[in-house]
Amino acid sequence: IETPGVVAVPPPRQWGQRAVLKFQTFAGIRAISGRFTPGTFTNQIQSNFIEPRLLVVSDPRTDSQALVEASYGSIPSIAFCHSDSPVKFVDIAIPCNNKAKHAIGLMYWLLTREVLRLRGAIPRAQQWDVMVDLFFYRDPDEIEKEEEAAAAAAAEAAAANAPAVAFDDAAAANLDWGEQQAGAIPVANWDPTSTPASAAALNWGDGAAAAPVADAPQGAPEWDASLSAAGAGWQGQPAQ
Repeated sequence: IETPGVVAVPPPRQWGQRAVLKFQTFAGIRAISGRFTPGTFTNQIQSNFIEPRLLVVSDPRTDSQALVEASYGSIPSIAFCHSDSPVKFVDIAIPCNNKAKHAIGLMYWLLTREVLRLRGAIPRAQQWDVMVDLFFYRDPDEIEKEEEAAAAAAAEAAAANAPAVAFDDAAAANLDWGEQQAGAIPVANWDPTSTPASAAALNWGDGAAAAPVADAPQGAPEWDASLSAAGAGWQGQPAQ
């Protein structure tokens, strides 16, 4: 086929999508993204209608709708077939394991290399420099775990290769906080003999005992007597 863009590949399972995208990148074919809509090869009213000249499917069982429509338009088809895969409407069956992510990636890598060799892009005596790992499906969770493990290993390596900090005697002496504070704040010598005379002559117990009590001002009412009289008045008042 002179024009690679007329080769259509329906969307495979999740673990085969990466392989199909790599096949599209290196071989220049047209990969159908998303779900295969019925009528893609037969209904001209649809916006995504195409007329491919070759159909490549990953599994005849899951891509049965694409094979049926290809048969309506006399489009030749190539399929990766397992031992239990139906071969109806399949023109060329490539026996392989199409249920494992590594197997389907390897088959698309072999198919891409063979297409490039048939075009003359790479000689058969030369090894293809593209690794097969690029066609393998990778779980996003596994990628995240690998990145975290690589970051942790890099941090450990950086910590192990970091130079050790050397402390000399002068730096250790400067870090003596006790001596620094002792030199900054002088400590007074509390001698009991140096007590001030005024403080020594003052006896707090005697002073509190000898302190005179201020007399009440003259003419002030006696509170005890007034309260007693008030109480007697209330008691002696006859009931109304």
